[in-house]
Amino acid sequence: MTTIASDSGNRPDEHAARSTPSFSPGPGAPGTLTAVSQADQYRTAQQDATAKQPGAPRPDRPRPTPLGELAARLGVQSPGPGEATGITHDSRAVRPGDVYAALPGARLHGADFVAQAADLGAAAILTDPTGAERAAATGLPVLVTDDPRGRMGELAAEIYGHPGDDLLQIGITGTSGKTTSAYLVEGGLRAAGHSTGLIGTVEMRIGDERIKSERTTPEATDLQALFAVMRERGVESVAMEVSSHALVLGRVDGCVFDVAVFNNLSPEHMEFHSDMEDYFQAKAQLFTPKRSKLGVVNFDDEYGRRLLKEASVPVTSFSAEGHPDADWRAENVEISAVGSTFTAVGPGGERIRAQAPLPGPFNVANTLAAVVTLAVAGIDPQTAADGIAAVPGVPGRLERVDAGQPYLAVVDYAHKTDAVESVLRSLRKVTDGRLHIVLGCGGDRDKTKRGPMGAAAARLADTAVLTSDNPRSEDPLAILAAMLAGAAEVPIHERGDVLVEADRAAAIAAVVARAQPGDTVLIAGKGHEQGQDIAGVVRPFDDREVLRAAIEHAAAVQNSGKKQ
Repeated sequence: MTTIASDSGNRPDEHAARSTPSFSPGPGAPGTLTAVSQADQYRTAQQDATAKQPGAPRPDRPRPTPLGELAARLGVQSPGPGEATGITHDSRAVRPGDVYAALPGARLHGADFVAQAADLGAAAILTDPTGAERAAATGLPVLVTDDPRGRMGELAAEIYGHPGDDLLQIGITGTSGKTTSAYLVEGGLRAAGHSTGLIGTVEMRIGDERIKSERTTPEATDLQALFAVMRERGVESVAMEVSSHALVLGRVDGCVFDVAVFNNLSPEHMEFHSDMEDYFQAKAQLFTPKRSKLGVVNFDDEYGRRLLKEASVPVTSFSAEGHPDADWRAENVEISAVGSTFTAVGPGGERIRAQAPLPGPFNVANTLAAVVTLAVAGIDPQTAADGIAAVPGVPGRLERVDAGQPYLAVVDYAHKTDAVESVLRSLRKVTDGRLHIVLGCGGDRDKTKRGPMGAAAARLADTAVLTSDNPRSEDPLAILAAMLAGAAEVPIHERGDVLVEADRAAAIAAVVARAQPGDTVLIAGKGHEQGQDIAGVVRPFDDREVLRAAIEHAAAVQNSGKKQ
């Protein structure tokens, strides 16, 4: 690892010039940018693949649905007698009585696995004309439609008896803040006496049962099964994250949310969306009668203001910045290192005492969004606000790690330029000393954000240690080179110290070694994640555990030195 900026922090230097990044070994002059590879980066452990049963939880008492009813919904001829009690798109997760949805893919077709599905007890196969012949070879009834993915959600809802109709469904979308908002909404629902469910990036919850999430929004087959289990177990309300992928790929087909929430929009997933307009239109789908009944929209976001005009369902606006034209606004905001307090002022002049249980202005917005959402859903807003204030925290979202150190140490999921900037600015406001960040960018994902993220870290932190996130199939140093190039674009007099360390654990140890009383250490990008994907192999890695261990080790070394 080598330093790539002087120790001047962000102090101005009118005589300094921009530096050009290089990957030559050895230390450079102040302001030069150098990097060294890490030989151990590819020493990884195999991913733990153990699981009780593939796929999402299923209801204990499924309702048999005649295949003829499913065919009628598709508008195709009935494949004959028979019944379905479940549906899945994963041949490994087929259970007896399931419809196996054999979908076309980028490289393989689900019909390649129909024999496996049949062996596991599939009752029928849903596929497209391309997969029909292979499906028919199994001897199972076959439902053929041109767009099986597009029809899968409605069939799942039909098979499970439209379970979402019996739940208060709140769907939250936006580039940042979905996870935090979902946890806060769930906290408000619990305070109102509801039995709740939660679906999102970190985990899924059915009452008090916790289930690991594989993606932000489950596939439609899994989502409807989850709703059915929730209904069966007496859950009344569910708060869930709705990604743009979910909207485009039909994962929420069969859902009509009682309240849809829009937090914000900034560049992300540009490897999936053609441009920002395409990204916005994906999110905007949620605010149509097909997807929701009511909407709650952030007035402070430029895309939110556009959505307020274009949504085709009734919408309520909110402004954490206190804009008088918003339906709800935050006033008397006071921000601290542990959270914020404010007054939520409603359209009728009601004044609600509110507290954001996490620090930062953006969490004032997340908290206000949750209060307004619950008010729109018919929950008393003060009851909702009190429940939100009692939420103990959100895994990997400005999560504090306290090992007795005299400085603030937090882990956050920020992995987009806007999110990194927001978190750093928020932490700067509550930091008396220096602000340090460890940051990487994921491989096989949007490459356009790497330079801007490196620049944001270099500009806004006193120390930025650039490291690996989940490089996946990409060369970690190629990712770091792009981040480093972004850091180099920041004039030296505006740039903090920049270091490159490909090994994430070593990067965390390096920033901890720099921390002094009154400083803040931020480990960004992975948040709640418990593994690191390198060259297609996932090894156990939890930023929170690694950070705690680094702090404890540094303290032990310091104490040992004092004794000597």
